[in-house]
Amino acid sequence: MERSARPTEVVPVTSPFANSNRPGVPPRLPTPPTGWPIGSYATYEEAQRAVDFLALEDFPVQDITVVGVDLMLVERVTGKLTWSRVLMTGAASGAWFGLFVGLLLTLFSPEPGVTVGPVLTGLITGVFFGLVFAAVGYGSARGKRDFQSASQLVAGRYDVLCHPKSAEKGRDLLAKLAMRPPNPGN
Repeated sequence: MERSARPTEVVPVTSPFANSNRPGVPPRLPTPPTGWPIGSYATYEEAQRAVDFLALEDFPVQDITVVGVDLMLVERVTGKLTWSRVLMTGAASGAWFGLFVGLLLTLFSPEPGVTVGPVLTGLITGVFFGLVFAAVGYGSARGKRDFQSASQLVAGRYDVLCHPKSAEKGRDLLAKLAMRPPNPGN
């Protein structure tokens, strides 16, 4: 048998889970950050200031990654929950949703213009169901969580990482930034 002299054609196989490794496009799946540390900051605002400075100095900022280290979930209590507050919030939430549904119904109404019937029906139904769902949810907790809160993910510090090819230049530029006094207006 004689082998063909033609080179074999390579067809790339793609997958929704494959990393395309295109510059400027973040990976689709969670991956650990790579690069060399060129700065470490106590707050995100300071890290952002550093990256802004690098951008102003025509540094290739696409080589930069800001990484939050020592992550914490902070829950700040914003107030006490009472039946009246729960029901008012449920009614307001239901009213917005009911108003939205009522306006959608008027779009598909055979009569031209906004009619009051579907909007009012949606509003009243929304308030009713908002009250019911809020009451059931709060009543099922049985006093185990009688407060409102807002959660936030924060880091203990923020490291600025850079590709090795640009790391030395980035460190030098950030050293210049560290010598400057902080600008409160910036």
